[in-house]
Amino acid sequence: MAVDLLLGLQWGDEGKGKIVDVLTKNYDIIARFQGGPNAGHTLEFDGIKHVLHTIPSGIFHKNSMNIVGNGVVIDPVIFKKELEALNKYDIDIKSKLLISRKAHLILPTHRLLDAASETAKGKAKIGSTLKGIGPTYMDKTGRNGMRIGDLELSDWKEKYRALANKHEAMIGFYNVDIQYDLKELEAEFFDSINTLKVLSFIDSEEYLYQAQKEGKKILAEGAQGSLLDIDFGTYPYVTSSNTTAAGACTGLGIAPNQIGEVKGIFKAYTTRVGSGPFPTELFDKDGETMGRVGNEFGATTGRPRRCGWLDLVALKYAVQVNGVTELMMMKGDVLSGFKKLKICTAYNYKGKTISHLPYNIEAENVAPIYTEMKGWSQDLTKMTKAVELPNELNAYIDFLEKELEVPIKIVSVGPDRTQTIHR
Repeated sequence: MAVDLLLGLQWGDEGKGKIVDVLTKNYDIIARFQGGPNAGHTLEFDGIKHVLHTIPSGIFHKNSMNIVGNGVVIDPVIFKKELEALNKYDIDIKSKLLISRKAHLILPTHRLLDAASETAKGKAKIGSTLKGIGPTYMDKTGRNGMRIGDLELSDWKEKYRALANKHEAMIGFYNVDIQYDLKELEAEFFDSINTLKVLSFIDSEEYLYQAQKEGKKILAEGAQGSLLDIDFGTYPYVTSSNTTAAGACTGLGIAPNQIGEVKGIFKAYTTRVGSGPFPTELFDKDGETMGRVGNEFGATTGRPRRCGWLDLVALKYAVQVNGVTELMMMKGDVLSGFKKLKICTAYNYKGKTISHLPYNIEAENVAPIYTEMKGWSQDLTKMTKAVELPNELNAYIDFLEKELEVPIKIVSVGPDRTQTIHR
């Protein structure tokens, strides 16, 4: 049985949590494959808003198993808070949530290193969420990180101490004023480890292999977005993991020839959190309206998102790199009321017109070239069927499908799971 993927195609915040929640009824297993608590997946149903950071978005469905894969980095403190937030929903966490032994742990000193590094960069900072993600992945590739499986060993605290001591020496190297009480941070960390150890640790690649043999349907849930990929994103303003389809293979142990559908999610416009180039960013009333109507604030950081018109050049690139087979367009309702809509269909790159994403898209090199389309005024949030969508929105969708050469199967018209139109 092939494994389907669900990926964000922009700079994150596309609405992956909602769509995973909508699709979970079709799957037996939902598995996170990369990232950590820098992700914020928002789900809304029954009048309640839920924000998950590490736990897969299928956790609210009784018939699904949820796996945190080896490619994920886990902060036990944040993980414990997520678990506590779920206590009131009658979810059998112990039987529904499994963690890969090969997933790496975020230590308190990883977060301190993150803060020291970002502070030392000054104006050149990359906009880190300061969750310790980058330093944890650095330890992973440096071959001295701590993994979930280490917690089953009798000497895991000794390994922790050696790594924490190394981190404190590194913090001193940055020569910045970072105030902290490590003993206080460690007390919270060790308490959270005890909570984590109540859950089942598994060899997730073997678990998923056997599940495939048994015909189980698996959905791999990505975090962040393709333009934040460590290799293919707008480096260095990226995250520390592979957010593209290839990351599902390394982050779960799934063979490339076992990948089925690749479902790509994008907003009807574009947003970005933190620093980095953004060719279609708006600084006018239209951008302000998008942010206000779309409630564009980071689910993890609370930071306001930068807003702009849909960048089709970047979206084509993400579709190509991921091998996307079907698309989901989110927040179509936010564009209601705009008399004219713009879509960036090409770049003026150093005086030449190009339609591919170049190595550098900083403002001094790139200016967007727009195609204008007529907007719509209807309120989409109460619509439940594709036939109800206004003609102008259908024209917008048809244009995108023609350019991207991939069908748009879902149009989201609001944050609730019921505000989802299947085409």
